[in-house]
Amino acid sequence: MTIFKKEDLQNGYYWVNDENVKLTGEPDASQLDRNEGNEVLYIIQKLMKGWNLSQISTGHKIEKMIRNAPEELRSQLEVKDWISNNWKPA
Repeated sequence: MTIFKKEDLQNGYYWVNDENVKLTGEPDASQLDRNEGNEVLYIIQKLMKGWNLSQISTGHKIEKMIRNAPEELRSQLEVKDWISNNWKPA
């Protein structure tokens, strides 16, 4: 299975280079910063792994959906659920 990596992201992000940044577990009520690369990559990888998806193009589609999700959706879980509810297989 291909793992979506930092190099696969298509948009520009800032990156927190803090050793304390540990994104683990399941998406939760924590606020998602859609401009921070570690957070976007975390959501993409979680969804791809959970849905057993492996194509880089699928990761690009999820990345685009994260960027286009309604702004009032602020938490990791809200954005994840919105993507799940609006996902249309290719």
